[in-house]
Amino acid sequence: MSDPRRGREVVVTGFGAVTPLGVGADVLHERVVAGDTAPTGSHPAVRPADFTPGDHLPRNLVRRTDRFTQLALVAAEEALTRAGHRTGAPSPWLPERVACVIGCGLGGTASFEAQREVYEKEGAGFVSPLMIPQMMANAAAAHLSMRHGFRGESLCVASACSSGAQAVGTGMRLLASGAADAVVVGGAEASSSDLVAASFANAGALSPSGSSRPFDRDRDGFVIGEGAGILVLETAAGAARRGAEVLGVVRGYAATSDAHHVTAPAPDGGPAARAVTLALREASVAPGELAYVNAHGTGTALNDRLECEALRQALGADVLAELPLSSGKGALGHLFGAAGAVEAVATLQALRHGVAPPTAGLRHPDPALGPLDLVRAARKLTTRARTGVLYGLSTSFGFGGHNAALVLAVEGRS
Repeated sequence: MSDPRRGREVVVTGFGAVTPLGVGADVLHERVVAGDTAPTGSHPAVRPADFTPGDHLPRNLVRRTDRFTQLALVAAEEALTRAGHRTGAPSPWLPERVACVIGCGLGGTASFEAQREVYEKEGAGFVSPLMIPQMMANAAAAHLSMRHGFRGESLCVASACSSGAQAVGTGMRLLASGAADAVVVGGAEASSSDLVAASFANAGALSPSGSSRPFDRDRDGFVIGEGAGILVLETAAGAARRGAEVLGVVRGYAATSDAHHVTAPAPDGGPAARAVTLALREASVAPGELAYVNAHGTGTALNDRLECEALRQALGADVLAELPLSSGKGALGHLFGAAGAVEAVATLQALRHGVAPPTAGLRHPDPALGPLDLVRAARKLTTRARTGVLYGLSTSFGFGGHNAALVLAVEGRS
């Protein structure tokens, strides 16, 4: 490489996902492109289809972990296998040089609620000593490092619905600092209880119709979803040394805070816009070079409107009006701490296959959101960059005023 900076680029050598559409990142792409929607059924959330933890993990590990950790471990197994690491086999990296950063918004709420019920019905002496290690938000990162023997830094990023995206960004920073040779990053969430649903419903965020319709004039909130998305990040030079296949590049990342309100986004969209602008600047990508935007798109009236305003500020009204844009939450529900990571995987898959997935459930685009090129049926993506690279933007916003943006790229497109 003539440009030494290219060797320090952060590349993706593996990714995996478990979502309400099924197990696997390829299943995710195929079904979102088809416009499929995960059914809610009688449960207060959309849950991963055909996912039984015991089919993928040892029985003793299932017994000792919360569902969100199980989702993370299965998604990580797929990502690591793609990257050339297999459980029980020699690792392509020194264990001391592999870090784990897994985002989670709420942690093991199911384990907490189950043991609270035990406490009330049977007494303190019957509460499981495993409750704390099951419910702690860093459990997924801890078990991931233990299962694969990774001895580098291990931590949880907890920033609500931007946790997964900020975990990816944290992994990038670890690689840039030289603290790791590889970082397993992503997010996991399984907070789908009646109690959590009631809280969101009383806050006016949960869809009373049970249908998530981002950007639709009739949208009425989100549906809770469960899932995990995991990526393996390395420097381009490190991946080249071991002959690893590069699946994509994380070209830019930025995060900002609204410093406004614990649940409501800043009313002018300025801090969210700044996150997008800074991510594009780090990536050295102009707004007009983007081929696709995977929006946070929660399906709530306020958040959709302010996200569109933020994108308009950051990209320009003319660019945004002609830029394919969609949200996965119509198909997946809102995955909270896993959302940003799963959507990063979905964006990479869209770029790799050259196909933008639609926003499931979108029937009547809301004219109040302004001119937008909303993807309503799967659409071929075309590069807008002179280099022939497809660039995608993925955005995430969380309670507490957290804003995160990722710029992803896939090489070799014409």
